[in-house]
Parts: sequence; structure tokens; C-alpha cells
Amino acid sequence: MQKILIIDDEISVCKLLSGYLQKKGFETASTISGKQGLKKLQQEHFDVVLCDYRLGDFDGSSIYPEIRKVAPEAVVIFITGYVNLQVAIDLVKKGVYQYLEKPLRPDDLLDTIRIALSSKAKSRHYPEPRQHTVVAEEQPVLGQDTSSRELMKSLSLVGPTDYSVVIEGETGTGKESIARLLHQFSKRKNGPFIPIDCGSLSKEIGASELFGHERGAYTGAFADKTGAFELAEGGTIFLDEIANLSLDIQVMLLRAIQERKVRKLGSVRLKEVDVRIVVATNENLIDKVKEGLFREDLYYRINEFTIKVPPLRERPQDLCLLVKHYLEKTGRELDKSICGLDEEVDFLLKNYHWPGNIRELKNMVRRACLLTEDGERISSAALPASIREHENSLLSDTVLPAAFEEAGEEPILDLKSQAHLAEAKHIRKVLHEVGFNKTKAAELLNIDRKTLYQKLKRFELKV
Repeated sequence: MQKILIIDDEISVCKLLSGYLQKKGFETASTISGKQGLKKLQQEHFDVVLCDYRLGDFDGSSIYPEIRKVAPEAVVIFITGYVNLQVAIDLVKKGVYQYLEKPLRPDDLLDTIRIALSSKAKSRHYPEPRQHTVVAEEQPVLGQDTSSRELMKSLSLVGPTDYSVVIEGETGTGKESIARLLHQFSKRKNGPFIPIDCGSLSKEIGASELFGHERGAYTGAFADKTGAFELAEGGTIFLDEIANLSLDIQVMLLRAIQERKVRKLGSVRLKEVDVRIVVATNENLIDKVKEGLFREDLYYRINEFTIKVPPLRERPQDLCLLVKHYLEKTGRELDKSICGLDEEVDFLLKNYHWPGNIRELKNMVRRACLLTEDGERISSAALPASIREHENSLLSDTVLPAAFEEAGEEPILDLKSQAHLAEAKHIRKVLHEVGFNKTKAAELLNIDRKTLYQKLKRFELKV
């Protein structure tokens, strides 16, 4: 019988988890402190350690190395009510199997434990995957916005499995970064991660890039070539913008996934491959299936689990976090100390629709940092024209809040509200007269631009 040690400083949690896991056929023991847990691990063998991240005497980052010293073979799973993506990434990189959020869903916990134990059993029978030199890639920045938390839950759930995953999201949302994070969460993390841009694959070279070719297989094939599937052996192959593959290549891809074998162009020999399939698209694949542009059987073969990456405009709470991250990163790169954004820029960024998503935001911050003096704040002059021009359309489309609308008979308001109504109407009239040029409007109103922006916020003058 497999044994699980539960370490949690809440006795009720220990009892609840012990009772549930015992009913599922596991032998359990529990302790209410990290110190007691480490002592228990020294005395007995455990297959799994289920540990709360925040204990009275340890946190996850400090107790994990100690667990590894006394129980190097145990699978370690952390549970916490305080999700922090960067902490989760760091722990997984160090060898933690999974990081689950409270309140725990029993089925998710049980699946995670069973998959972990199955992976551990397989590793005893197969050699360790070969190490690969991987170019460091930027990790996705996810904050505390609701959509980001849901994305994190999906990554935590499907990451440790071998499921094929479809990542859906607009251009610039960071789909490849999400795919790399899936790879980091998986038992294949020591294997290769091979990204392929399907949008750049023509019908002629697509098969060669994916499956390889023998010398002389076609005109110009002067040497043997190893395809992406073989390069990804023991790891993950990431097919970006898969909707762009030709139907001919889709047939070959379907066969390779079904049979888990590939044949190089010009060869008669099939070769077995062991890879995880992760794909990404900025289009609706079901629509492509209905249009006859994407094979239905391939769609259902690759779509064991779908992750939807939200666009930046749906992550308003994360905008400040992302800006801060890229300001610090670019500041280090340029050896500059950028002191943040001035109030006008903050207003503009929060009201911009970000069609290019995180990629556009990152490029905007890099450009603005380059144009801003060391020790200064970023001003609107450092912003690209697309954002400055959006500023005018933002105000030209502005409507007053319901209390200030001029539809029908005006309601009877108290003196303060009536004064606000008159002030808001006058500001909008002046802006309209000067073509929504804020500098001219501020001059005519005899206030500075900062005060003008404060009033725009106060009167809810937004799209």
C-alpha cells in the first residue's frame, strides 16, 4: 500500500485529507508542523508528501530542500490558499511535482497523486531523459485578476499529464510562453521543447520540417534532416498557429499522432516517437472545421484539453503588474532607473484597448524607457502614436454618466451634483471645440493637464 504524509498546521485539514485518502486505498500519516514532518520522514518511508505551503515553522521554499535531504525519492505536492505564480514556477523547476490551490477539489487531488505515482513508477523502468541546452525564455506574467487565476488553475491541472493541449488566444497574448510553462510543469521538463511556427510552413517544406527527410528525397535535399518530432523525443512539440497547416500536412500529422510513429520523406522505415503535443491558434478551429479548412478527426485528436488565454483588455487588474514588470526588466537592460508613469500616461494605458496584447505592451514599455531620461517618469511624449491617437478617439466617443445625460427632462439634483454636471458639460464642450487636444483644452480652462485628467476620471468620462 502506498503511503502519504500530510503536513498541515490545521488539524481539521489533516483529518479530512487522511480520511479521504484512506478511503481511496492509501496509507496515511499526518503532522501539524514542518519539524514534526521532517522527523517522520526520517523514521518512515513515504511515497508522497502533501504539504501546506505556509506552516508555522516553515514555508514551502525553506522546507522543500529539507524534505529532499531526508526523502529524495518522495513526490512532493504543495497545497496553499495563497497562489503566487512565480513561487509555483520556481518550486516546480526545483523538483516539486505540483502546487494546488485551496479549497482542494477531491477529484483533482486524487488525480494529481495517481498521475504522480504513475510517473514515478515509469521512471524506475526507463533511463533519465537526456539533458538539453535550452535558451532561456521569458515566463508569462500572471497576476491576481480572475481570468489569470483561472488560467493558473488550468495549467496546474493539466500540466503534469500527457494530455494533448490546445491553447487558444489572440495574437500577442503569450501562447508560446504558456506552452513552455506547461512543459515546465510536466514530467517531461528535462526533455526538449521544440516550437514550430506552422504559419511559416509551406506545403512543400512542412513535411520535411515536421518529420525530416533522407538525402535525395526531393530536389535540393542534399543531406539528411531530422524532423521536429524526432528532435522532441521525450519532450514536448509545440505547433504554433496550427490552423495554417495545409490539409495534406494535416493528414500526415494525424497519422503520426495516432500511430506515435513518423517516417522521413524518402524513407521506408517508421520510427517510434514519444512526444507530448501542444498546439496554439488565434482562430476558432471549430469554425475552420465547418469551413473544410481543418480536419475534424485531427481536431478531436489534439483537443484533449483546451486552455483559453485571455486578452489583455480582459485583465485590467494585471495591467499595472505587467507594466511594472517590463519597466524593471527594461530598466536593468538599459541601466536606467525609470520612476514609473506620470498620471496622464497611467490614464491612457488603462483606457487603451491593446489590440496587440502583451506583446504590444512590452514593446511600448521598451520604447518609452529608451526615450525617457534616467530618473524621470514616462510621459505621453514617449508613447507611440497609436496610443496618443487613441486618446482623442477615446474622448470624442465619451459619454457622460447616466446622472449627467441630457436625455429628456433633467432630474432635480442637489447643489453639488448640479455643479458637477455643469463642470462636466463645460469640459466636454471645450474638448470638442479644440478637437480633443488636451493641452489646448487645459489652457482654455486655465488648469494644468494633470488636473484635467483628474477631472476626466472624477466625471467618469470614458468609453
